[in-house]
Amino acid sequence: MGTVDGSERRWLVVDEDAEERRIDRFLAERLAEVSRSRIQQLIREGEVLLDERPCRPSTSVKGNQIISWPADAGLVTIELLPEAIPILALFEDEDLLVLHKPPGLVVHPAPGHPRGTLVNALLHRWPGWRAPGGADRPGIVHRLDKDTSGLMAVARSLRGYQSLREQVSAHRMERAYIALVWGAPARDEGIVDAPIGRDPRHRQRMAVVAPRGRPAQTEWSVLSRFDRLTLLRLVLRTGRTHQVRVHLASLGHPVFGDPVYGGIRGIERLAPRERPYYHRLLREQGRLALHAFRLGLRHPADQEWLLFEAPVPEDMERVLLQLTEPGGA
Repeated sequence: MGTVDGSERRWLVVDEDAEERRIDRFLAERLAEVSRSRIQQLIREGEVLLDERPCRPSTSVKGNQIISWPADAGLVTIELLPEAIPILALFEDEDLLVLHKPPGLVVHPAPGHPRGTLVNALLHRWPGWRAPGGADRPGIVHRLDKDTSGLMAVARSLRGYQSLREQVSAHRMERAYIALVWGAPARDEGIVDAPIGRDPRHRQRMAVVAPRGRPAQTEWSVLSRFDRLTLLRLVLRTGRTHQVRVHLASLGHPVFGDPVYGGIRGIERLAPRERPYYHRLLREQGRLALHAFRLGLRHPADQEWLLFEAPVPEDMERVLLQLTEPGGA
């Protein structure tokens, strides 16, 4: 909730990594039980502001812009309820929380998934908590996919939110991943520099779309090579939706177990005698083998550099322990 021109207003922040799309469509996705025609009407009447300025239904929104509307306009965000969901905190003070997100936990509520999220857990941890970031994503400045495990930072104060947003936007937050991928890269390291945007044929997916996509860069290096799989270390130079997964798929090395970007179809390229073994590993993994293991950032208050690491969770570790190097026993 915020105040614009002296009147009480509701507001939300466009995700930093959001693709450009019409404001009426964006709001229809983010609001609860509100028709797109109603949203368009309010925009045309000047009730909906983008960065405190009137706009049109066709105006494109960009990352970090603020959309606001009168509190009595009937545009209601998804109701947030506290839930007693455990949080593994590595650091916590009045400005900042750094946590280890388990696989399977959605970061924030969305249409069709209003409960059981990290935001619901945060509201239980801090009763009465009201953080910047928009009505449905308080304190959230970056996120991990549901089935990606690892480190995240959450803002607890306005100072924390502004600082973390600036670090993410300026690419000064260090974010590194470990991924188990199909195949054997020809080199030991490299950089993927390929723009990412909405897949024109499958709108629920992202894809490398030149030149219309947003710039995206991912550094990668080989940690270990196995018979049919490779363990990679990845560093984000930018932070786009599904960036690691899309870039690895574009290299022909999709993340093991990724159901969206080819991480299960890798079995189809194996000899029939090999398939049962990798089918079993996929079942044991139970998700995409991607983990955010390292997070570095400046503390919002004193700018001290903080660095955190989190070991891979048990599901990934079990699979890695079963793999052998090429030619191994």
